[in-house]
Amino acid sequence: MKIKQWLQSLSFRTGVIVLICCIPFYILSFAQMLLPISTTAKGIFWAVLFGLAKTCQYGGLTILGVEGYKRLRNKFRKH
Repeated sequence: MKIKQWLQSLSFRTGVIVLICCIPFYILSFAQMLLPISTTAKGIFWAVLFGLAKTCQYGGLTILGVEGYKRLRNKFRKH
């Protein structure tokens, strides 16, 4: 619970930055499949990168909270 409370104490801007960081991790988790490495290494890279993407996604959403998420969604709807 302490981690959740700490994350929720961070700013809206920090939440948006952490949430945006999940995008490159998602891209890299699948793009690494093009590397000429073993299937085992690809599986490990995918698990690590996809895990980092999910961590950034859920961490960003935790920082934003429900109100921050609504605020962010409304900003995108206006444009």
